[in-house]
Amino acid sequence: MIARLALVKRMSLFGMLMVAMCGSAGASFSSQTQEPNYLHAEGNKIVDTNGNRVILTGINWFGLETESFAPHGLWARNWESILDQIQELGFNTIRLPYSNELFDTTSVPNSINYDLNPDLEGLTGLEIMDKIVEGSGARGIRVILDRHRPDSRAQSELWYTVEYSEERWIEDWVMLAKRYAGNETVVGADLHNEPHGQATWGTGDPATDWRLAAERAGNAVLAVNPNLLVIVQGVERYQEDWYWWGGNLLGAEEYPVRLDKPDQLVYSTHVYGPGVYPQPWFSEPDFPDNLLAIWDSHWGYLSRREMAPVIVGEFGGRSVGEDLEGIWQRSLVSYLRDNNLSYFYWTLNPNSGDTGGLLLDDWQSVDPDKQALLSGYQFPSIGAEVPTAETVEQMPTAAPVNPEALRVKYRTANAAEQSQDSKPEFIITNTGSTPVPLTSVELFYWLEDDSGQPFVFHCDWAALGCSNVLGYFDSTNGAGRYLRLHFGPGAGALQNGEDSGEIKIRFNRSDWSPFQQSDDYSFSPETEYVEWPKVTLYVDGERIWGEEPGLNATLGPTAPATQDMSGADAQLIVTPLASDPRAQPTPEDAVPSEPADEQPAGEFALAETDEGSDVSPTRVGQTSPTSASEIASATLIAMVIGVAGLLLALGIAIGLLLARRNG
Repeated sequence: MIARLALVKRMSLFGMLMVAMCGSAGASFSSQTQEPNYLHAEGNKIVDTNGNRVILTGINWFGLETESFAPHGLWARNWESILDQIQELGFNTIRLPYSNELFDTTSVPNSINYDLNPDLEGLTGLEIMDKIVEGSGARGIRVILDRHRPDSRAQSELWYTVEYSEERWIEDWVMLAKRYAGNETVVGADLHNEPHGQATWGTGDPATDWRLAAERAGNAVLAVNPNLLVIVQGVERYQEDWYWWGGNLLGAEEYPVRLDKPDQLVYSTHVYGPGVYPQPWFSEPDFPDNLLAIWDSHWGYLSRREMAPVIVGEFGGRSVGEDLEGIWQRSLVSYLRDNNLSYFYWTLNPNSGDTGGLLLDDWQSVDPDKQALLSGYQFPSIGAEVPTAETVEQMPTAAPVNPEALRVKYRTANAAEQSQDSKPEFIITNTGSTPVPLTSVELFYWLEDDSGQPFVFHCDWAALGCSNVLGYFDSTNGAGRYLRLHFGPGAGALQNGEDSGEIKIRFNRSDWSPFQQSDDYSFSPETEYVEWPKVTLYVDGERIWGEEPGLNATLGPTAPATQDMSGADAQLIVTPLASDPRAQPTPEDAVPSEPADEQPAGEFALAETDEGSDVSPTRVGQTSPTSASEIASATLIAMVIGVAGLLLALGIAIGLLLARRNG
């Protein structure tokens, strides 16, 4: 993406957790001593060799396609430190642009600080590509190769130019496909970047029909490397419909790409905001609500109708704030997450003229707002070992938790009474004498919103890693809606005397409409951390901190250590109401922070049952001799008996009265 101008006219228990998790924290990677883990398509999904769903959540790192003939930033940093940072930021894939000119013998890599990168000195551009691929694989990161342009100077409308023919284009792809055959790190071939201008789709003209050219190159690639994903972008114009360069896939419905191995086909679109070009839809009165239909019609339909996987190969912008570009960018990430779509953010590089990058100009610092947005939707590294149900059974049972052991501090990063998003922040402290596995811990943040609008959850930053912070929304008739946070296996255990570090989250309505957060039960405008009992904490379903709205039992800082109780209360177990989702979960508007593999929204769980419940009813409140539901049932029976008795007495009285009159 340099200049793009359109002519104006969002399974098993731990499987679900791993789908929801972002980044690589807490994961280990399988070695390639066994069969390589290749990717292919099944319907609208990308899956691995074992049939596990994969979502590519990656970033572009450009430079090999330019006159530097090397990834940019190597004048400022060591190449391996950049890969380390990409891994730490939670991306599982790199899209690596190149040009055909890179492979010419006259193309000499430059703009590299060899004091920082001594192992790159004397290498060709292709050998530097080898280094990036090798280093990525060692870190569990996969690579998509992107033929970004024929020469190093500018993008081309078509896949060939006078200097670089179609034959050369295909020859270079075949060379790369052979070079990385058997290497599971290189997972895809993005055949040509952003066809536009003269490029057509479905016209049958071999000189301009990009769909036919993609079939020729794609089949040549698969003939020598049948395990690569063949990635085909759209065009700029289909019939009379104009869109972004490489983004228009309207024609794929009537004229799909036909490969010799259809299960290796993946479509790709590019989508940008008003900071790149002021498309007319950005100024329409129904913006941003109009965006979903635009995305759906141009490319989203391919996934929604399960025709093929579609990825967003490029999107990005300078702002993620409250301006048009920020609203557009946040809306797109929500759309990707809600539809479980893969993406590659443009770009890591700060020197992208129209979008800027994830890194700032020093090539070290990270744009915190962009990273906060992206970290809310990341998939674990491909090949991370996913714990199985057997693994869960083998995990040691947690020791009983002292009711006063865990405490919650709270503050907000947004104290406004009304806002488009709420930003609560938490620290969980273990003041007890035994470690507490965080997989057994859940935190509830209670809302007072009755609009019916779904909410979207984001993890902005967490010392535990956002990959281990999972959240969704649910409701209970007794106490309203709430955000439910729980933690993935990578979070480990909270040791005695230690705290979780900061957990910074954010949530908003799916349409970004403002709401009165000051009405929320758990909200406080406090901007410094304080112990806050209106946030509740549970361990294995047992409430051990805070007050639930509408319930009188008080735990946490206000609960006397020697309070005289009986029955269930003596154990500080709060029996849930029959409508409490901890007993009978019925999510009504749940929006998971991460994609769930074909699971209804809101069914992420650490103890999920086949019925989709979040905490098994057998684990919560079963020690109570008289639950609220039992009391309600007994009351109803008593009322029925009472009414029947009154009717019987009335009937007898009337009978006696009539007998007297007749007598």
